[in-house]
Amino acid sequence: MAKTYNIALMPGDGTGPEVLDEGVKVVQAASEREGFSLELTHYDFGGERYKRTGEILPDSALEEFRQMDAIYLGAIGHPDVKPGILEKGILLKARFALDQYINLRPVKLYPGVETPLKDKGPEEIDFVVVRENTEGLYCGAGGFLKKGTPDEVAVQESINTRKGAERCLRYAFEYCRKRNQEKTLTLCGKTNVLTFAFDLWERTFEELAKEYTDIKTDYAHVDATCMWMVKNPEWFDVIVTDNMFGDIITDLGAMIQGGMGVAAGGNINPEGTSMFEPIGGSAPKYTGQNVINPVAAICAGQMMLEHLGEESGARRVEAAVMKTISRDMKSLSAGKMGHGTREIGDLVAGYVRQG
Repeated sequence: MAKTYNIALMPGDGTGPEVLDEGVKVVQAASEREGFSLELTHYDFGGERYKRTGEILPDSALEEFRQMDAIYLGAIGHPDVKPGILEKGILLKARFALDQYINLRPVKLYPGVETPLKDKGPEEIDFVVVRENTEGLYCGAGGFLKKGTPDEVAVQESINTRKGAERCLRYAFEYCRKRNQEKTLTLCGKTNVLTFAFDLWERTFEELAKEYTDIKTDYAHVDATCMWMVKNPEWFDVIVTDNMFGDIITDLGAMIQGGMGVAAGGNINPEGTSMFEPIGGSAPKYTGQNVINPVAAICAGQMMLEHLGEESGARRVEAAVMKTISRDMKSLSAGKMGHGTREIGDLVAGYVRQG
């Protein structure tokens, strides 16, 4: 009997609905080829709903999400809504409530895609960042004293637990083993300054390494990691790090793999509901023009299929993306692709069906 997956679709704001439409088009093509089904449920959470009703993401929706196999997200961010309201109220709330404690970010340069790194190509840029996604500075611990006065004090605390670090590190070791490439896991931190938080991370890392004797381990300060990502990205296989550093180095990763138009990520709960999204924002200035690049959203769909265990379908999607980029796209930049948003989706879906 064919497997059916229940997927929550959250198109969101700006160009989010446009790119998600193309992502859905492609994963549905993969489902037809591979013989599984997708049951899609739409949710309109985002800026327009917030403006209309004042509602951001109700607890009832989270309960529905817990019954889903995955969440497929377009983009969050509305020009008429103060920054932080939607991001915290939807993205962070979902990550924390659904315990999506891993942020998974492949950094992979496809053939035909330009990178700002001189003399580097697809052979050199192919690694994955595993970012802890529910602790650190993003917990919101802290506050103000004497706010708005000359004596104002602001405190923001980084919360790191043994449980949080260990489960993130263990996921990274397992992912490195499954990836089966260089089988090298690099811990990215700042042990010389953040002597409490990263002492915890480093000790846990070293203890777990004894269980994974087939995995080579390495350590790099976050500033050195940024330098080596630019100078020698081929040194990396899998990088594991905390929430803040992961947020920073994955944006650098997006740039060296060709930009936000091709960068996708997953917010993973290995035991629950995970959420997949393009890394770029809602790009409201391009809304409705059929010029935004949908490749990142399509790659997010590929990650979703892989997470669901539909690895053959995921490989079909990736191969179709690579064909589209190399054969049909003039650029990854909005308005310069040589085709419109919908046409790119049609091309990728077509290659999926042919493959």
